[in-house]
Amino acid sequence: MSTYEIKVKTGDRLGAGTDAKVEIVLLDGSGRQTKPAYLDNWFRNDFEARQLDVFTIKDDTDIPDVTEIKIRRDQAGLFSDWYVEKIEVLNKRIGTASVFPILRWIRPDVDLYVGKFDTLLPQFDPRRDQRNAELELKKKLYEYEEKVSGLPVQVKKVPEDEEFSISAKWDLLKRKFSLLAGKSVEMIFGSGSWETLEDLTGVYSKTFGDPKEMENWKSDEHFGWQRLNSVNPNLIRLCTDIPSKFGVTDECIKECLDGLTLSEAMSKKRLFIVDLEILDGITCVEGYISPVPIALLFVNGTGKLMPVAIQLFQQKGPENPVFVPTDPPYTWLFAKMWYNVADANYHQALTHLGFTHLLMEGICVATNRCLSPSHPMFKLLAPHFLFIIAINSRGLNYLVSPGGWIDKTMAIGAVGILELTKKGADSWRMNIEGNYAEFLKSRGVYCNDGSILPTFYQRDDSMMLYGAIRDYVTKYVNLYYDTNDKIIHDVEIQTFGQELTKSKSDGGCGILGVPFENGKFSKADQLIEVFTSVIFSSSVLHAASNFPQYDAYGFPPNYPTKIRGVPPKNKNPLKEEDIVKSLIDKSTTLDAMVITRILSERSTNALGDFEVTYTYDPAAVKIVEEFRQNLKDISLKMLKEMKNWCKNMISLSGRNSKFHQYLTYN
Repeated sequence: MSTYEIKVKTGDRLGAGTDAKVEIVLLDGSGRQTKPAYLDNWFRNDFEARQLDVFTIKDDTDIPDVTEIKIRRDQAGLFSDWYVEKIEVLNKRIGTASVFPILRWIRPDVDLYVGKFDTLLPQFDPRRDQRNAELELKKKLYEYEEKVSGLPVQVKKVPEDEEFSISAKWDLLKRKFSLLAGKSVEMIFGSGSWETLEDLTGVYSKTFGDPKEMENWKSDEHFGWQRLNSVNPNLIRLCTDIPSKFGVTDECIKECLDGLTLSEAMSKKRLFIVDLEILDGITCVEGYISPVPIALLFVNGTGKLMPVAIQLFQQKGPENPVFVPTDPPYTWLFAKMWYNVADANYHQALTHLGFTHLLMEGICVATNRCLSPSHPMFKLLAPHFLFIIAINSRGLNYLVSPGGWIDKTMAIGAVGILELTKKGADSWRMNIEGNYAEFLKSRGVYCNDGSILPTFYQRDDSMMLYGAIRDYVTKYVNLYYDTNDKIIHDVEIQTFGQELTKSKSDGGCGILGVPFENGKFSKADQLIEVFTSVIFSSSVLHAASNFPQYDAYGFPPNYPTKIRGVPPKNKNPLKEEDIVKSLIDKSTTLDAMVITRILSERSTNALGDFEVTYTYDPAAVKIVEEFRQNLKDISLKMLKEMKNWCKNMISLSGRNSKFHQYLTYN
């Protein structure tokens, strides 16, 4: 008799555990197989969620190398559904182990065959009927729906595969009340409006800590830094001409350009512009206004990006002046705050919600509909879609619903957010906006030597990560598609391309710029572009737009999401009390702080540190390990550069300065 040790890891899904009877058969691919054996440990509750169970079976058939298993369950017990992460089989006589990634719900009274490593293209799968039946079922579970007309497609109903295992962790209301509990925060804040800026700044040390952008929020240097390194660095572009609608002139900013004219500054690639024309016509919450601004920024002699002109609405005119740094200090500060209202609303609607949540959900649905769990490209993409469908479902219901957080805290509210998301998502192209290097080039800010925008640190860091992701994807794709024929004859990857590019009205995602030419993928470079775009958008771009939210929005004057009153129509001097009167009230400030603090928490692992392992094929595992090492090297390089920068800043500012204290604290 041969003895086999069977390790079964039940997955981390809501309702993953089972009380059903489970049997297993071991096969070697040449017709040899063991008899069906029930997996059951007496006096133990087997197959609970996230649990590893070990069984020993004996059989008179000796299979040195188990290449396939057959598993089956019945419907016994109150809870018979079962989600399995993986099964490992060890032949104890010779010590040979085989791993079988399952990563599926086991359907009742159906034989499921799973091969060793379970990674193969459809044309090489000996169980094609099983594979096709599984995909047909997934197409019923993952149906497209345009839930709001004009928005990217989403899943019609959240499948059980996508539900959170611990729902409370993702319940924004519960987390909000948990964050508030025991702090007596409402008593610290009180009610009504803020009386002074000091009144506002005093609450942070008693509650959630100082947002990092609170330190230097009034300065022009900080405003320029925000355009490059805060939550929304994707708008700034090289200025090559001054739009006729923009009233800026050489005369009005001559003191701000280091002695250059506008034309000379443009020729030296030191002038940059942001035009938020896309906000024109977007609905606002009653009683609030969102500007539709144009901002001009200049790289000074020390390499820092500085704002030199802000026009708050599109068409120049006597009641729409161009505000400049030489205006009365609080008037200029107020213009910057109003600009940030528009920038913040764009960020939430498009940079965050539209481009990293909703567009990626449509691609996630296409991946699940078209690619078998056995497909190597499914295993490449799946770790980056973790919880995206469930997060989007809850986020839209709680944050963007009528009367929700967006309505309460943002100038354009839920209606305007959805209008703006529709407007921008319709023009997103995978080969431009979805290709980070090309997106930078299209805006004239691509640079690998620091000669353009030398303080654009987020660009430089992101380009290193983009390169690491592209290298990882390239190796992974070429491992399985070493010839173009394998791509051309892969029916699943071709169906995936069709559904990505098919219009929403025809039942697809309607994504533009996918390199799916003449109705097919035909070479590896096309797949590399698609998968790099999806992984980079789902990880790096999402992290950059999501995790710094408390640091940006936690202190309302720094990055106001709405302002009371109307934007200034002249350059009359203002006072600090005018700024304070414009701020959102204490209750809304608290709500903005709490939600952005929750959203800024890292609830999933870092890039490359996958919560669920999909890849077991040894050649692919090696590529994943190389990717992780590359990310580690990049992280160490970033840390070294940051330490050097901090040392330089401390030496320039002096050890007793507030800036030194800030750097030391953070």
